[in-house]
Amino acid sequence: MSGLIGKKIGMTSIFDENGKNLPCTVIQAGPCVVTQVRTQDTDGYEALQLGFDDKPVKNSNKAAQGHFKKANTAPKRKIVEFSGYDSDLKLGDTVSVDLFQEGEFVDVTGTSKGKGFQGVVKRHGFAGVGQATHGQHNRLRAPGSIGAASYPARVFKGMRMAGRMGNERVTVQNLKVLKVVPEKNLLVVKGCVPGHKNAYILISK
Repeated sequence: MSGLIGKKIGMTSIFDENGKNLPCTVIQAGPCVVTQVRTQDTDGYEALQLGFDDKPVKNSNKAAQGHFKKANTAPKRKIVEFSGYDSDLKLGDTVSVDLFQEGEFVDVTGTSKGKGFQGVVKRHGFAGVGQATHGQHNRLRAPGSIGAASYPARVFKGMRMAGRMGNERVTVQNLKVLKVVPEKNLLVVKGCVPGHKNAYILISK
């Protein structure tokens, strides 16, 4: 599906025409440069490689410099391939936030915030077991039993336990586009998107 690379600016809220306060996320969507065109003849599939966010030439190796020079653009920090573009875009063309319109729905993909090692109460929403009294003093947020003893004598795969939380690829679907600001390359979508501020995200139609 066609889309853009963007950067999460932060969250705010706006009022709609009925006076309802809507939480929303502000995204810097593009402009993205076409850095490579994949075709059925040469690559076996059709797609566009888009680059976003300039980076210094001295921080790019020779191979990357040559790759971006073909598109007549500066080296980019983020490169992603998108399929499903209807228009005939060529190497070096720019795709901007004009791709989206107010009122339509988009999918946003990003990497969620990492929370580190967390227990079952925070990670899976367990209630905790036991009581605060009757002699026990350290089992309030414990997971409880994780399996039987003699049979099956093992812990099943997928058992919800403590562990690393967050820092995963997450896609939030059907977010409504509330506002498009072409002169500032800004896209305002309803609700929240994964990732921290200034994190790279993918916006798909």
